[in-house]
Amino acid sequence: MNFRTELSIKKALWSIHLNMPVLTLGSCFANTIGSRLENYKFPTSINPFGTIYHPLAIHKILKYSAYNESPPEHTHLEHEGVFCNYDFHSDHAALTKASLQAQIRETLGSTHYFLKDSKVLIITYGTAWIYERLDTGEPVANCHKLPATHFSKRLTTIDEIIESFHSTLEILKSVQPGLQIILTVSPVRHLKDTLPLNSVSKSVLRAACHEICEKHPNVNYFPAFEIMTDDLRDYRFYQNDLIHPSGFAENYIWEKFCTAYFTADTQAFIRQWDEIQKALSHRPFHPERAMHQQFLKETLSKIKELKSIINVDEEIKLIQSQLTEA
Repeated sequence: MNFRTELSIKKALWSIHLNMPVLTLGSCFANTIGSRLENYKFPTSINPFGTIYHPLAIHKILKYSAYNESPPEHTHLEHEGVFCNYDFHSDHAALTKASLQAQIRETLGSTHYFLKDSKVLIITYGTAWIYERLDTGEPVANCHKLPATHFSKRLTTIDEIIESFHSTLEILKSVQPGLQIILTVSPVRHLKDTLPLNSVSKSVLRAACHEICEKHPNVNYFPAFEIMTDDLRDYRFYQNDLIHPSGFAENYIWEKFCTAYFTADTQAFIRQWDEIQKALSHRPFHPERAMHQQFLKETLSKIKELKSIINVDEEIKLIQSQLTEA
């Protein structure tokens, strides 16, 4: 008897290889996937602008990055002695406007050059509800705890998201013609919108992703949202806040991601690297014992075998620092 409906993952038509630079943007799920990729030595830039939830805000930052263009002057603000920008997360903040502008320019510049080399872009949409400035009518990525009277809130339409994505994609193609894009909808629920309106929001995002993938062969959808809500669909797979996926759920979603986008060789490397990391994290009571020293030498040998495919200098130094013999 089956007590759940397991979501089967189709193999993507293209694969992510170890040395392919990957840029992740969007909600906190972009951080989760990005951290996993970085852990396995993929060259990764993880949400360089901080967590951003809305598609239009994500697209705007991608355009800034593609052009290596600083945001307009009127997007800066000062609140309670701290300077921020409406188009960026509060991770980008400073005590002077000049410092904030320099910080943003540096992030945009580094992301611009990373994007030019990137082979894969992973975008995670979090919500279709958007806040717009009452003074300019422009959507914002972050309200920076300003009073609600400064903004209006509305639900973005599917067509708005599709049109915004299309114009962004044309710009991205001019920077990196071979870019492959993975779209996901965050499985994290936005309870501030209420559960019924969160469902409305997620349905808009999902429908938009479907239409985008139908129109663009270089865009693929990964069903993180469906895995969490339909495959796992039990509160034991959530953290204590009953909103964010648990570590077990994240591992499960990651395994599905590996199945969809990694070759057999890459998946074999991931299993091999897991074993090496377990060895590196081992902390014996008596590190000088001959048995542990032999264990270190064997681990070092395994790590050196990977030098031709990944950078393992840090791991080699760590092992060598624990060896009693030179």
